[in-house]
Amino acid sequence: MERTRISFVLNFFNDQKTRSLLVQTATLILVLLLVYLILQNIAINLASVGKEFSFDFLTYPAGYDITFQPFVDYSPTDTHIWAGFIGLLNTLLIAVTGIFLATVLGFILGICRLSSNYLINKLSYLFVEFTRNVPVLLHIILIHSLIIHNLPVPKKAISISESIHLTNRGFYIPQPIFEVDALYVLSAFCISILIALGYRIWAKRTQEKTGKIYPILPIIFLIVISITLITFFSFGCPISLEFPTLSGFNFKGGLAIKPEYLALWFALSYYTAAFIAEIVRGGILAIQKGQTEAAYAIGLTPNRTLQLVIIPQALRIIIPPLASQYLNLTKNSSLAIAIGYMDIVATLGGISLMQTGKEMETMIIVLLIYLICSLFISFLMNIYNRSIRIKDR
Repeated sequence: MERTRISFVLNFFNDQKTRSLLVQTATLILVLLLVYLILQNIAINLASVGKEFSFDFLTYPAGYDITFQPFVDYSPTDTHIWAGFIGLLNTLLIAVTGIFLATVLGFILGICRLSSNYLINKLSYLFVEFTRNVPVLLHIILIHSLIIHNLPVPKKAISISESIHLTNRGFYIPQPIFEVDALYVLSAFCISILIALGYRIWAKRTQEKTGKIYPILPIIFLIVISITLITFFSFGCPISLEFPTLSGFNFKGGLAIKPEYLALWFALSYYTAAFIAEIVRGGILAIQKGQTEAAYAIGLTPNRTLQLVIIPQALRIIIPPLASQYLNLTKNSSLAIAIGYMDIVATLGGISLMQTGKEMETMIIVLLIYLICSLFISFLMNIYNRSIRIKDR
């Protein structure tokens, strides 16, 4: 009986799944215990200086202005939680637009680094090496200074077609005004995108089965534009444009894109693009030359070879490190406070912190927001990475 018990215990601990479960459980308990001890120590220290750990300050009036609020209205009488929400929207705006521009620039630079044209190759090489070896904060300050000190004042604005005005106070562009029926146009636009995606999937599957290639980009543009325009005119043009006009010392009306946003967006985008370019270059070079030679042998042009043969295979190598660059861009957006861009760090983690004295509470919120954003980006990139990996037969 005793031998049976000893044998059962040994088999229990020798099982890999059981052992892994025990180790993970013990680790989780230790982490939770450590967090509890840290929080208890924080509470004791705050109590010793007469502070209370509370998030009640979020409902107090913020009392400060936010210069850039493109999505929702805000006034100084609104609460700290609303000010933090505005800052979060500004952070997400930088992250989304920055990731898009950095991806486009990064792929272009990466392909240019492999160009047989000597001038294009060396210019892209110099740009990538210079950008990567200068701190990102200096890039942000440089672009911001160029906009502020080199563009003219509003009265001498650089105008394009009398509708777009470039000044040192920002770029003023027409703002769309949505009427009630505009919802139908937006719905038609979304439906057209779904139809276009369906066509793309059909064209790709047809090509895999029959080898026949259908044009994708022209047809996609035709589907989206035609459906949207037909709906737009059918409902009496429910979307109009409000143009900016010079009134006094500044422009009124239209949409004002502040120089702080432009500087941060462009600097973070081309800085991250320099790293993406090297990732793209490495991914393309990892594909065997025999793939290119085989594509040329069946009559594919260099552009079609890159589009249909090289890039799809290189993406399996590019995507994992590319996700890290997306995370870096999102986290580097916290440097916005250096040029006065009101993101989540400048609002909740900056002014709200100083006004309320709630260092611990505000920092916990800011840290959790960046953690959630990073995990969400990683989640999306992992989904895409699984979709393009080689499937087992």
